[in-house]
This record gives sequence, structure tokens and C-alpha cells, in this order.
Amino acid sequence: MLLAAEERGGAGKLTTYLRLSGPGWLQSALTLGGGSLGSSLYLGILAGTSLLWLQPFAMVLGVIMLSAISYVTLSTNERPLQAINRHINPVLGWSWVAATLMANMVWVLPQYSLCFAVCEQNLLPSIFLGDGPLSDGTQASDAGKWLVSFVALAICTVVTWSYGSGSWGVRLYEIVLKLVVALIVVSFAGVVLRMASVEPGLDWGAVLAGFVPKPQHLYEPSATFAPLLEAVTDPAARSYWSDLIVSQQRDVMLSAGAAAVGINMTFLLPYSLLSRGWDRAFRGLTIFDLSTGTFIPFVIATCCVVIASAQQFHTQIPDGFVVSEENVEPPPQFEKAFSKNLKNRDDAAEEYGIAGAPGVAEERLAAVLCKRDTLDLAKSLQTLFADEDSDGRVFSNIVFGIGVVGMTLSSISLMMLISGFVVCEVLGEPTEGWVFRGGCMLASVGVLWPLVWGDGDAKAYLTVVAGVFGSMLLPIAYVTFFVMMNQRSLLGDQLPTGGRRVLWNVLMGLAATAASAAGVSAIMKKAGNAGLVVVGLYLALVIAVQLTREEPEAAD
Repeated sequence: MLLAAEERGGAGKLTTYLRLSGPGWLQSALTLGGGSLGSSLYLGILAGTSLLWLQPFAMVLGVIMLSAISYVTLSTNERPLQAINRHINPVLGWSWVAATLMANMVWVLPQYSLCFAVCEQNLLPSIFLGDGPLSDGTQASDAGKWLVSFVALAICTVVTWSYGSGSWGVRLYEIVLKLVVALIVVSFAGVVLRMASVEPGLDWGAVLAGFVPKPQHLYEPSATFAPLLEAVTDPAARSYWSDLIVSQQRDVMLSAGAAAVGINMTFLLPYSLLSRGWDRAFRGLTIFDLSTGTFIPFVIATCCVVIASAQQFHTQIPDGFVVSEENVEPPPQFEKAFSKNLKNRDDAAEEYGIAGAPGVAEERLAAVLCKRDTLDLAKSLQTLFADEDSDGRVFSNIVFGIGVVGMTLSSISLMMLISGFVVCEVLGEPTEGWVFRGGCMLASVGVLWPLVWGDGDAKAYLTVVAGVFGSMLLPIAYVTFFVMMNQRSLLGDQLPTGGRRVLWNVLMGLAATAASAAGVSAIMKKAGNAGLVVVGLYLALVIAVQLTREEPEAAD
């Protein structure tokens, strides 16, 4: 089919490409998970639409590296771990596997957390909140958290195990995830279209300007915070709040970049290609699949969430907050976050030289920086979808909630699938049977999320925490596959030459440099000099092994 379509060209080729696509949609379903939703939500809250450029830019770099990974895999038809260990460096190979598994086990936590948050707040509040049967009076009981988590695990286990049931299972799995991705994109696109049609509408000029890169947000607050910061009369206090905003912006930027293409995606792609039996004839199809099935749905969905959250929340005090000279009264759901923001300010007073108690301007900033959750976004959308016969709750809670649950369940399932691939690769077993199924269950640790995330914290923000961790690991994969694309002993006569090789190296170098810079920034922020020492020791081990290994013979 593919070769015949290549000869025909035109519409026939496009139709065949669309019919045969699949692995790119798996990547899309994985990246359109809780990480991307949470990161997009907080990008909009913290920077408005000025960071719309970030996720498409990160995905462009990701598609470049994924295309390189697919080129190597399909050109050699060799299992990537074996290829890395034999032709590059076994330290890099085993690091890639270990980092993939670690990232999976961290990233799966916020998927369960977000799935529960949506069930609790959007889909079934009558059961989980207030006087519901699974409520402790004001919020969901621990029994409710465990119940939702284990139901999600059961559903994902059944779906994921179908993948190991032969070619029909692979096709069924991919079809289900394509439908989920379509549902996600339609849900969030519908939100933005509705916003555009209701007064005051959207500022399309600001939206378009948001696609112009603004890397200065890594070290300065979004310009829209200027009025709030200028209202703080104490320069020391203003400096503290400015640094806090920058710190949160940087975390969310790192998280959003890591959520676009995580290290576990670099593992999923080559093994999903091999599971389909694809070879070098499918290299063009794979790049098309990544460009359409991965890039386009991701950009549409994430940009819509950023626009929606920016429109509803950016520099805005949460609904129900009272902040005035006479009185400060946060709503119950924001009491802990508001108090924590002010306590952190008091704890830093000596370091910054801040004198006196916080004034109204600082209290207003503390309120603006309270972390929202999926419930807040859904509630803010209710008026958009209200009409004469409805208050808007059906769309804002039910449809929005179903879209988010689809995101989380698809991501959980794919992380289970990747864990199964990892175990089968390490043990040298085929991706089927009970070895594969048992490996899938390694990602079931996500059901333990209630043990690591407190009741008063915004559950969606766990996605940002996981994203910062993921950004530390991504450079391992990017640098490894950059080297593989230049390894003659691996690619033989399939090694790109001339202008093609220059283009590949420029594009991959840009992606690897960006990922490495983000990784170093995350390490410095979270681990400081100790983290850099660990990185130095790791690089020393890579060099030591490289100097002692024998060069493999050139590939046939």
C-alpha cells in the first residue's frame, strides 16, 4: 500500500498516509495528558497569552528529535537499547532506560491526581463534596481518592493489556487513543470559540503576539504584573514578589517544555514502530505521522487551554476574595494557599530586608498567586455557556471534565505501555504475554499519589512538580540520539550526507542545546551545586567507559 501510494503521489498518497498513521497519535495521546493540561493552565495564569509560543516551540524541537529517533530505528531495524550499548556507550543506554522508567513513575502520579480532581470537582461533586457519601464534610475522604484511583487503574489495565494481544490489539489500542485525542481537541477548541463569541471576546492581537518567543520570562515577570508590583511601595518587598513570580514562571516553563516531549516519549516511539513491523520504507510516513498526529493536536489543545486560563485568571484575584484596607477574607478553598504565600514572604523578610507587615498591595499579590485547579477553570467557564435555559454547568463541568479524564486515562495507559516495553527490552522478551503485562504494572505506583500530595494543595499543580523533574532527564535522550545520527558504525550507508547531514545536525543541535539548558536550570534550582556534582560524576563515568570500550565494526 505504501509503495503504491508513493508512486501515485497527491491525494492518494495523503489518504494512504492517514490510513496507516498510528505511532504519532500514540505520542499525541501521551503528551496530551495531565502534564500538558496543568502546565498550560499555569502558563496562562502566570503569563497570560505571552507564553503561547513556548509549547509549540518545544514540540517543534521534540518532533525533530523524534524524527531522528525514527530515522535511526527504521534504518537499522535494531532495538534502540542494543544499538546504543553496542555502538555508542552502555552508560548512555542504561541511563536512557532507567531515566524513562523513573520519569514514568513520577509523571504517572499527577495523572491520577488530576483524574481524581476532575471527578471530585467537576463530574461528581454530589458524591465527593459536602454531604456526599464519600465526603468527610467539606471535601473528598481518603476512601474517595483510593476508589477513583483504583477504578482508573482497572480501566487502563484492561485497555493496555490489549496491546500485547497481537496486531489486532495494536490497531484497536491506536484507534481508541485517536478518538480520545479528537475528543480532547474538540473540547478545548470549543471553549475558545465560545470565548471569542461572547463579550468582551478575545484580544486576538495579544493572542497572536503570544506566539513571538519571549525567553526573558525566565528572568523577569510578565509585563502585565507591572501594575500589581508597582503598587508595592517597599522596594525590598517588591523585589521579593518579583522573584517569586519569576521562579514560578520558570518552573512552569520548564514543566511545559518537558511535558511537550518527555524522555518516556523517546522510548515509546521506536518500540511502537518496531511493534508495527515498520522499516526504512516508512521513514517518510513516520515524519508525516509525527507532524500531523502529534504536533497539530498538541498545539491546538494546549494553546486553547492557555488562552482560556489567561482570559479567566491572569492577574485576577480569585472569585470570592475580599482584599481591602479594612478586611482580608479568602474563600475557604484558598485559605491555606493564601496564608502560605504570606508566610513565605515573612520567612524571606530578613533575607530581602523587608520591614513591616504586608500591606494591601502585597496581600493582593498573595491572592493573585494562589494556585487554581480544574474546578476553578470549569467554574469560570459556566457563564460563557449559559443561555436562557441553562446556567452553563453542563458544558463547563461535564464536557470539560470528560475531556480531562480522557487526557489522564490515555496518559496512564501509555505510561503502563512504556513500562511494559522497558521490562521486555531489559529482559530481551517480546512485547506480549505475562512478562509484558507484569512490566506494565510498574506504572501502577501512580495510585499512591494521595501519600505524596496534601489535601490543601492544588492537585493540578503536581503536574508542574513532575514536569520540572522530567526536564532534568530529557537531555540524556536528546544527546544520545544526536550521537546516533552521526554514528557510521550504526547507520552505515544510511548515514545522512552532504546538506541533509548538515540540516539534521543543526536542527538536532538546537533541540539538544535547548533541552540541556533547561535540564541544567532545573538541576540548579532544585539541587544546586550538589546536583552539578552528580552531573559531573555521571559525565566522568561516560567518558571513562568510552575510553575503554572497543569500537564496533561498521554496519552493513
